[in-house]
Amino acid sequence: MVGADTAWIIVATALVLLMTLPGLALFYGGLVRARNVLSVLMHCYALACLMSILWLVAGYSIAFGDGTGGIWGGLGKMFLNGVDTTSLSGTLPEVLFFAFQMTFAIITPALIVGAYVERAKFSFVLAFSGLWMLICYAPVVHWIWGGGMLSDGGIFGEVGVRDFAGGIVVHQTAGIAALVLAVLLGARKDKSRPPHNPGYVLVGAALLWVGWYGFNGGSQLAADGGAAMAIAVTHISAAAASLTWALWERIKHGTASLVGMVTGTIAGLASITPASGFVGPLEALIIGAIAGILCLEAVHVIRDRLKIDDTLDVFAVHGVGGIFGTVMLALLGHASWVGQVGGVVVVGIYATVISIIIAIVLKALLGMRVDEETEVTGLDIAQSGERAYDMTS
Repeated sequence: MVGADTAWIIVATALVLLMTLPGLALFYGGLVRARNVLSVLMHCYALACLMSILWLVAGYSIAFGDGTGGIWGGLGKMFLNGVDTTSLSGTLPEVLFFAFQMTFAIITPALIVGAYVERAKFSFVLAFSGLWMLICYAPVVHWIWGGGMLSDGGIFGEVGVRDFAGGIVVHQTAGIAALVLAVLLGARKDKSRPPHNPGYVLVGAALLWVGWYGFNGGSQLAADGGAAMAIAVTHISAAAASLTWALWERIKHGTASLVGMVTGTIAGLASITPASGFVGPLEALIIGAIAGILCLEAVHVIRDRLKIDDTLDVFAVHGVGGIFGTVMLALLGHASWVGQVGGVVVVGIYATVISIIIAIVLKALLGMRVDEETEVTGLDIAQSGERAYDMTS
C-alpha cells in the first residue's frame, strides 16, 4: 500500500492547490465588483507563490519539526534540511508530505482575502499574510497535527483536540483573522452593489468542492477506506448545506439565490472538515443540514447586527463552520468536550491576539487601506493598470 498511499497523496496535493488556484480565486473574484476582480485574482495568486516559499524557508519546520516543549517545531528543518528522496513521514516520502501540507499553508491565508477585498493595500496583504502564516498558522499546526501541546497527551489529557483536516487549524484561524482585519479596516465606502459575476462564483465553488476531496480525503494520508469515507461524508455535508441554505434563504427572503446556494456548499464543506475522518454519512447529513442554516444566520448577525463589513463573509462561513464542526465531534461522541472546546478557546485567543498585533504593527509601518480615490475607481487600475473587461465593447 506504500505506493498507493504515495500516488493518492500526489493527487490530493494537486486537488488542494486547485482549491486556491483557480477555485478560491474565481469564487472570490465573482463576488466583488468588476473594477476589483483582478485585484482579488492577484491576491490569491501572489499568496500562493509567497506561502510556498515561506513554507520551504521556515513554515514546515515550525509546524512539523522536532522541537521540544509542544509550542513549535523549531528551525531544524528550514529549507527542508535533512530531507531527501529517502526520508519518510509515515508511509509517505517526507517531501510529498511537505508539499501536501504546503497547499494547506497556501489556502489558509488566501481564505482571509475575502474579508478585505476592495479596500486593502497589496503591500499590506503580502506582509500580513506572510507573517501570519509563520507566527499564527504554523504554530497552531504544530500544536494539533505536529505532536504539540493540543495533541494526544498534551494539555487536555490523553485524548487531545480532534481536528481531522482543519476545522480549527484552517477555518477557525482564518475566520478570526478575517474578522479582526474587517474591524480594523472599517467598512467599504460603497457596499450596495451585488456580485458582478455569479457565474464565476459557481465555477469557483464547484472547483472548491472537487478540491475538497483532496483536502479531507488526503488528510487520511493513506489510500484506504478511511480516505474513501472522508470523501463520501464531505460530499454529503456539502450537498445538505447547499439545500438548507437555499431553503432557509427562500423562507426568510422569498428567493433562493445561486450565490446563496453555493455559499451554503462552502459552509457544509468547512463544517465537515474537522469531522470528516471520524463520522459516518448520517452524521455528515446532520452536520451539513445544520451548517447551511447556522452559517446563513451568522452572516446576518455579522453584517446586520454587528455592522462588520467582512466583505465575503469569511468568519460567518469558515470561522463559524469550522468551530461548529469541531464541537459537533464532541456532541456526536467522537471526541472529548474538554479537548474540543478547549482547543477552540486556546486557538481562538491566540489567533485573535496575534492577528491584532501583526495588523497594528503593519498599519503603522505600511498602512492598511488604499486611499478613497483608489477605492472609488477600483483597485485593478490603481494597483496593476489593468481591467478585467473591455468596458467600451
